[in-house]
Amino acid sequence: MIRRLLAVHAHPDDESSKGAATYAAYVASGARVVVVSCTGGELGDVQNPALELMAMAERDIAGLRRIEMAGAQVLMGVEHRWLGYRDSGLPEGTLVEDEPTEPLPANCFALVPLEISAEPLVRIIRELKPQVLVTYDETGGYPHPDHIRSHEVSMYAWDAAADPARYPEQGPAWRIPKVYYDRIFNSNRVSKMIEVMEARAHPGLEGMQELQGWMGERPSLATSHILVGDFLDVRDAALRCHASQVAPDSPFFFWPNDVQREAWPFEDFQLVHSSVASPLPESDFFAGIDLTDEDSP
Repeated sequence: MIRRLLAVHAHPDDESSKGAATYAAYVASGARVVVVSCTGGELGDVQNPALELMAMAERDIAGLRRIEMAGAQVLMGVEHRWLGYRDSGLPEGTLVEDEPTEPLPANCFALVPLEISAEPLVRIIRELKPQVLVTYDETGGYPHPDHIRSHEVSMYAWDAAADPARYPEQGPAWRIPKVYYDRIFNSNRVSKMIEVMEARAHPGLEGMQELQGWMGERPSLATSHILVGDFLDVRDAALRCHASQVAPDSPFFFWPNDVQREAWPFEDFQLVHSSVASPLPESDFFAGIDLTDEDSP
């Protein structure tokens, strides 16, 4: 049986900052990897003031982000699907207040009822029959409405796809045996980077220490550490394809890969649902899955 991994993300560029090395590593090992972008990123602001295609970004940011996604897709070697919903934007105050200070735009992804927005994802699950689903936790990783909704849609579709009484016109039911949350940005990873940078007297140490302060004392929830040292350059190249969203020298996204290979050559995830036995911690999403029977989940 072919190993099949489905990763659900909110916007084009999220797949490159949250798992690109893992996806590329699994593709290189022969797995089929499908990335879903729930929205087109139509309301994203340009984050790179030196963007070469600034004129296009100002005229047609949605079209530019499709071009950027296509470039990242080729580099990772994954398949890609658009779920087809409109970006909800990031209302002012969302990151600093208990409640945003402005309403979400009409007909955006976050406001579409779950039973509607999940249906195309149910169809993808039943078509692909993945053994692994990767998504965000209930906080979305950070409180962007589309990230939170991506979690909700993922889990709703995961449950619905396994029930033959729901969405019967979308194909035979399929239960994904293993579900993971992204835990790539974690304090353990940053601490190990700082440890190696201090030993090397690395010039980027101060910036990494600032990042550690920003991350605070996040609990270590990762159960699964995927070895990706050979694919960190692919990840960075894929992320740079999203030039409207990422400055090419961003210290938040681009860490020295030689240090990472020594300190923490992994991308980290949390196993949150499993119908198979897989002792933790683990180093393979597909651990415990019977790959000899094509008809088994």
